[in-house]
Amino acid sequence: MDKISVVMATRNEEKAIGKVITEIQDTMQDDVEIVVVDGSVDETPKIARQLGARVISQSPKGYGIAVKRAVLEGTGDIIITLDADDTYPVENIPRLVEILRDGYAIASASRMQGIPPNMRLLNVLGNKILALLVTLLSLRRVHDVTTGMRAYRREIIHWFDWTENTGLSAELLIRPLIHGYKVKEIDIRYDARLGETKLDPFKGFLSILKTVVKYCLFHRRKR
Repeated sequence: MDKISVVMATRNEEKAIGKVITEIQDTMQDDVEIVVVDGSVDETPKIARQLGARVISQSPKGYGIAVKRAVLEGTGDIIITLDADDTYPVENIPRLVEILRDGYAIASASRMQGIPPNMRLLNVLGNKILALLVTLLSLRRVHDVTTGMRAYRREIIHWFDWTENTGLSAELLIRPLIHGYKVKEIDIRYDARLGETKLDPFKGFLSILKTVVKYCLFHRRKR
């Protein structure tokens, strides 16, 4: 049986982290490793430790750097990324795991069916543009490039040298995709977040756009 690791990058998520970890444990019946890479100044790491997560503290260097540390620290055969703000329904984790057990390398949870009611319209537009661009450049249909909820086979995580920060979520999808790895998306709902967002939508879009162009056009043959 595959060992499952759920990994999260956190920064001041004390309002949501307890709920998210408890839901992971309930959904997976405690048969899961939870890894939290934290750069908080609030009670986030304390709450996570009390609930049994392995917490790795580091100074804030950006979302992608923290997520990269988290995915590399996970010891499971299947690594699941999850944002810690309670926007992603945890009950979808078993669906993602089953997709990988069916032979896929990556299972990705798409928020972009229609217009998600809990996502700002500016973010909806940016996400749809990015997904269309990746679809056109990779010739593989993609609906959500920046989702924070995916399942990866461990060997995929350790095969590539990940380089991006803000654009890491896109890189984690695009590079395996253009090298022919099997990827499957599922549609999920996107819930209202608990706590405040830390990402500037304009700077975030430009950084992710740079990542898309970089890997779809200039690094297709590199791993």
